[in-house]
Amino acid sequence: MNLQTIRLADSMGKHTGDKLYQCSECLKNFSKQCNLVKHIRIHTGEKPFQCSECPKNFAQRCQLITHMYVHTGEKPYHCTGCPKSFTKKFHLERHMICHTGEKPYQCSVCVKSFITKSQLVIHMRGHTGEKPFQCSVCLKKFSSQSDLVVHMRGHTGEKPYKCPECLKDFKVSSQLRIHMRSHRQEKPYQCSECPKSFSRNYYLVIHMRVHTGEKPYQCAECLKRFSKRYDLVVHLRIHTGEKPYQCMECPKSFSKSCFLTSHMKVHTGEKPYKCSECLKNFSRRFTLVSHMKVHTGEKPHQCSRCLKTFSRRSYLVSHMKIHTGEKPYQCSRCLRKFARRSYLVSHMKGHTGEKPFQCSMCLKRFSRRSTLVSHMKSHTGEKY
Repeated sequence: MNLQTIRLADSMGKHTGDKLYQCSECLKNFSKQCNLVKHIRIHTGEKPFQCSECPKNFAQRCQLITHMYVHTGEKPYHCTGCPKSFTKKFHLERHMICHTGEKPYQCSVCVKSFITKSQLVIHMRGHTGEKPFQCSVCLKKFSSQSDLVVHMRGHTGEKPYKCPECLKDFKVSSQLRIHMRSHRQEKPYQCSECPKSFSRNYYLVIHMRVHTGEKPYQCAECLKRFSKRYDLVVHLRIHTGEKPYQCMECPKSFSKSCFLTSHMKVHTGEKPYKCSECLKNFSRRFTLVSHMKVHTGEKPHQCSRCLKTFSRRSYLVSHMKIHTGEKPYQCSRCLRKFARRSYLVSHMKGHTGEKPFQCSMCLKRFSRRSTLVSHMKSHTGEKY
């Protein structure tokens, strides 16, 4: 097919709506050969247009031109309604709808409306389940190319968005934009029920569940409900036994990263939290808060059965098992049950013969810390 024939075919396709050019990989059709050529690069990964300022390459020349604005700082598209400027015409057109409130593209399934046609196309894939963009590394599929681009940065480690204040890097521009609010102390999302405000709408949505009591995430194993998806993910590790956070110093692993962080202070000896009353130091803030109740005598957690009070909620939970008779912790060797996990741990040492607590005076070893404490009194002369 010569150049004149191609131009004639392209011109005819424009008038008739025919799409004469088909991709041999995914069978998508195009009205122009040049559009097919551009599309083929999605499959081949070819990016012939290279930035002269950084190592980035692009599949289309227009993408390179837009990218160069990152280096030059140029924003050629100006809003007539406010002082904002944009690097892309598309971004300006989308922004202008903020002034008009217009959302001309409506979903035929759920009647949701969108500012741009591309947003509607991506949304429709939520109904159809279509995920045409696949990761070449792990084969995970995505409904939009932008989601694939962000996902790929997880494999490459690329973080192209840098904070000018603290030089922290981010995978996506929205993360940088939200991060910048921490420098400006900006919290634009205000709770309508209390004076709290938040830097992200997502945080506000989660906070509002404190007021509404909503817990949309339910555990399929024990039916316990949670207000945050992350809390459900962490909770599920109780059922699966998964402990993905491994200590680099010892064989211990943990279900939460914060537990690992606290545990590491055992190895470093770090105790950054000091009691203002007795100057005792603690590795965890939570432990200091609990310790302070020794000085204040505060016991805010009360048993509803016998009205006994406790300084910690965990003590109340353990105490309640006296009333209910519940013993959820069972020994896998002799099937004996216990009301507290700590009792089971101590009991298991009877089976394993483990004696991790050693006397510094006579080097005698004990399976329980309490037994060691009692034994130490024989050396000090202190009464039992």
